[in-house]
Amino acid sequence: MSCLGDRLTGEKVYQAMKKLTPIVHRTPLVTSHTTDDIVGKHVYCKMENQQKTGAFKFRGASYKLMQLSKEELQHGVITASAGNHAQGVAHAAAKLGVKATIFMSEGTPLAKINATRNYGATVNLVGESFQEAYEASLQHQKVTGATYIHPFDDYDIMAGQGTIAMELLRQEDRIDTIIVPIGGGGLISGIAVAAKHVNRNIKIIGVQAEGAAAMHQSYHSSKVHSLSNVSTIAEGIAVKQPGDLTLPLIRSYVDDIVTVNDEQIASAIIYMLERNKTLMEGAGAAALAALFAHNDTISSRHCGVIVSGGNLDISNMQKIQHLSSNINKNPERAYVAL
Repeated sequence: MSCLGDRLTGEKVYQAMKKLTPIVHRTPLVTSHTTDDIVGKHVYCKMENQQKTGAFKFRGASYKLMQLSKEELQHGVITASAGNHAQGVAHAAAKLGVKATIFMSEGTPLAKINATRNYGATVNLVGESFQEAYEASLQHQKVTGATYIHPFDDYDIMAGQGTIAMELLRQEDRIDTIIVPIGGGGLISGIAVAAKHVNRNIKIIGVQAEGAAAMHQSYHSSKVHSLSNVSTIAEGIAVKQPGDLTLPLIRSYVDDIVTVNDEQIASAIIYMLERNKTLMEGAGAAALAALFAHNDTISSRHCGVIVSGGNLDISNMQKIQHLSSNINKNPERAYVAL
């Protein structure tokens, strides 16, 4: 893995923002009086599901490719992804005329696979989770000599994702808390460093799915936890182990990490569809689910919620509706009447 800088700083994120502003969407903030009334806070959803490729990943991928030399680009790029990073890398590579090879798990939603191929990338499906796809991609990289574009454990990738925080705080400077989904930790690392560069008092709260909570376990202990398997409808954050670079940053800059179950994620998806006519994927819904589930312990007046992506496989909607209905069947797990 090659990184331009040997660490992540607010200044690095600011430089990334200057380069990315002309090519990324300035995604909107969505507010809702209903949501504000439910949680007793002013809530601002940062709609990265409306970013190019349908997720925030285009930011980090684009900035990373901007840092590569002509020689590196000529050898092509390679990565592994749960889906959204794949599309971000594929689109960024296509804009530069660079060959992209993407490894994805066999369970990746078809919509994400097809979109990645439509951007011109070669897609290889391997294993049941991101980890297997990642290991296969590393072996392939040794054979091809392509430049590896890690989905989260790279300071340039983190800097690109961190531009979301700087953009968000320019749109609403009263925000005192930002809730962010976590897979491997690239998004929250960039956001935490960037946000605290702007205002060191901003609280950063991370969210993982209960069925893929390696970062949550590692953060709340002195050990690094790896999982033998992951299971969640939020496949975009179904990562078995924390990043080597992201975990130390998260321990330093993030104020808390919580978890949500699949029923809560599903209910957040349905809630946003019904109230705001907006589609979120599982990972994209995790932060809103956490706001509802942990609202009593989140002390905030102006709360930012990162809606990280919207690339949902529509064939899963029946399952999502079923999971959402379980909230009402299990009152002890309910967090809000949706």
